[in-house]
Amino acid sequence: MIEVDGLTFSYGGDAPAIKDVSFSIAEGEIFGFLGPSGAGKSTTQKILMRLLKGYQGRVRVLGRALQDWREDYFEQIGVCFEFPSNYRKFTALENLKFFASFYAGPTESPHALLATLGLADAADKRVEKFSKGMQIRLNLARALISRPALLFLDEPTAGLDPGNARQIRRLIRDQKDRGATVFLTTHDMTVADDLCDRVGFLVDGKLVLVDEPYALKQKSARRTLSVRHTVDGESRAAEFSLDGLAENAGFQALLRDARLETVHSQEPTLEEVFLQVTGKALA
Repeated sequence: MIEVDGLTFSYGGDAPAIKDVSFSIAEGEIFGFLGPSGAGKSTTQKILMRLLKGYQGRVRVLGRALQDWREDYFEQIGVCFEFPSNYRKFTALENLKFFASFYAGPTESPHALLATLGLADAADKRVEKFSKGMQIRLNLARALISRPALLFLDEPTAGLDPGNARQIRRLIRDQKDRGATVFLTTHDMTVADDLCDRVGFLVDGKLVLVDEPYALKQKSARRTLSVRHTVDGESRAAEFSLDGLAENAGFQALLRDARLETVHSQEPTLEEVFLQVTGKALA
C-alpha cells in the first residue's frame, strides 16, 4: 500500500526534519508512526498526504509513484488531523453532506456515520456548540465519509475521555476489518500497543526501528513471573523464573498453600521499550 525509500525533507534552510526514512506498509495494516513531539511524524504524514512537496527519496502509494497522482488521489484517502477543522457555523449533518459532495465515488451515509460515532442526537446542532470530544469524533466521521482505502490519523484519541477514546479505537479496528489501511501517528504508546500491527520508532527525523509491538516487548522482557499472594493474612511478593516454572518447588508450594492476589509476567510497556531503544522520553 505504501513504500517509502530514502525519504528526506527540510523546511527551508533548516536541518532535515526527516532523514533517509524507509519503510513499507501492507494493505489492511494498521501502522503506527511513534515518537516524541518534533520527531518528524507529522512531516512524514503530510508528505504522504501530498500536502508537502520538494522531498527527496522515493514514495509509492497504491502502486503508483506519489508524484504521479493527481486529484484522484484524494478519492482514495481519508485524513483526520489532530485538531478539529470543521465548519463551526454548520451543523454536524451539514458538514458531512458538504464534504461528501467533493467526491465522485460512493460515500457513506452521514446519518449512519453520526450514529456510529455517537453523534446522532447532535446531527442538527451547530459545531460551535460541540465539546472538543464531539468535534474530534466529527473530524473522524469526515475522514471516513468517502470509504477511503487509506486512512491517515494524527493523534486520533488526543484529549478524549476514556469512553470516547475506546469508541474511536473500536472504529479504527472496524476500518481495518473492512480492508482499509491505517497510518497512525501518535506519541501515546497505549493507543499504539492496542491498535497497531507494526510500529516504527521515529527520533530526531530518523526511523530507528520497525517491528510488531508484541515482538518488541518480548525482546526486552525479563523471563520472570511476579506473584503477589497472601499468607496468614499478610500480603507478600515473590518472583520466579519462567524457565522450569512447572517444576519449581517454591512456586508449587505457593499455589498449594497461599491465596494468590496477582500474577504478572515481566515484559516492559511499549513506552519503556521506546526509551530503551532510543534513549528519548515521549513528550
